[in-house]
Amino acid sequence: MEKEASLYASVGGLEGLRRLSQRFYELVQSDEVLASVFATFPPDHVEHVAVWLGEVFGGPPGFTEHYGGHQALLASHLGLHIRDEQRIRWLALMSRAIDEILPGRPALHRVLMAYFDWGTRIAQQVSQQPSGTDLGDPGPTPRWDREGLVREA
Repeated sequence: MEKEASLYASVGGLEGLRRLSQRFYELVQSDEVLASVFATFPPDHVEHVAVWLGEVFGGPPGFTEHYGGHQALLASHLGLHIRDEQRIRWLALMSRAIDEILPGRPALHRVLMAYFDWGTRIAQQVSQQPSGTDLGDPGPTPRWDREGLVREA
């Protein structure tokens, strides 16, 4: 039996994730619900998201090695006060970006959206805490595969 490709390989590696992230943030810039949330994000945000997703989906540990890992990702959401409406719109725009960048792959779309649903719930929860909140040690960067969350050994 042939082993399925990692999610990282299935999305086209880091280049595929850059395209996905770029398209998503193009959609966000003109969205009346989300544009204000992302207005102050630095220009390298798209790259950071691509590297984060790469690590989560089974690629190299670039986010942990270069950007501070899981702790830094969670801390970046502190104080954003993400509302339900914003989380739902985020998911809708990401779904659209997946359809545009990775068309005709419903199984891949489903597993990616399962991750994004899970991740946006955590981001929304953390975002209610003020900037500078000590989140403790959230553990290593989570890994996601076609079955869902993979626990680190």
